[in-house]
Amino acid sequence: MEALALERKKEQQQELKERIAQLKKERNAIILAHYYQRDEIQEVADFRGDSFLLAQKAASTDADVIVFCGVHFMGESAKILAPNKTVLIPDERAGCPMADMVNVNGLRELKKKHPNAKVVAYINTSAEVKAETDICCTSANAIKVINSVDSDEIIWVPDKNLGDYVSKFTDKKMIIWEGYCNTHDMLTVKDVEEMKAQYPNAQFVVHPECRPEVVKLGDFVGSTTAIIKYCKESDCQEFIVGTEDGTGYQLRMDSPNKKFHFATKYLVCPNMKVNNLKKVVKCLETNSPQIYVPQHVADQARASLERMLQVK
Repeated sequence: MEALALERKKEQQQELKERIAQLKKERNAIILAHYYQRDEIQEVADFRGDSFLLAQKAASTDADVIVFCGVHFMGESAKILAPNKTVLIPDERAGCPMADMVNVNGLRELKKKHPNAKVVAYINTSAEVKAETDICCTSANAIKVINSVDSDEIIWVPDKNLGDYVSKFTDKKMIIWEGYCNTHDMLTVKDVEEMKAQYPNAQFVVHPECRPEVVKLGDFVGSTTAIIKYCKESDCQEFIVGTEDGTGYQLRMDSPNKKFHFATKYLVCPNMKVNNLKKVVKCLETNSPQIYVPQHVADQARASLERMLQVK
């Protein structure tokens, strides 16, 4: 029975993939998938990447329709950078708890208290917060962005763990917001130490959204893209991975002969995992749900995203 059920599931997935390919042609659509998406979504994507790469793809694509398989703020960034395109998100409920931890009013109050500070917002923020920001960054380019800003004082929102990590690479005074990523913040020193005892030959690669005491244990610290690149190029054959488990798809694709152990089974972002192939088909068929950003918000937010894209 189980074999039959698996066979049927495989057939259904194949039918959905064929339907997606057909709809993409009809709509002149591309699919962008974040590395934290389910394997089945990453398989059908035209581009897989982290927030930064996908923002660049959104800005440069010739497609009329962008299906953004990620969370809401990512779809907003795509719409801001490609205002004339239709941006679809397979499930509107795909939010980001960290992005929700910073609000416009709180940020405005903080700006009043520190009038000489420039605001650097992690891309994991709403369009409204980006509109209140001098420049955006991602975990991949955060250090470069901070050091490019013409101010000795930085208001950093919303991730305190990434803020702590970045602060070690700059002389600027960092005023750090108290947000965090629920998924990365779950990883503890105990989890990592247990895994290191179990896999003594493995290197620990870790995302800077994890807690500072966990990041300190890393053999390599970097963004999702940097982790994937490091594991691919490293001579090491075994890794303990301290980031969201969707990354495993690309890690296994790049290095099929290497072993990857996720540092805890809880490194799963429930918001990233709400998308599936059925929802991708439905959003292409119905041309919804669409991402809208009010023009005055989009114009201000675009300026801070474009400043980020100019940092070399």
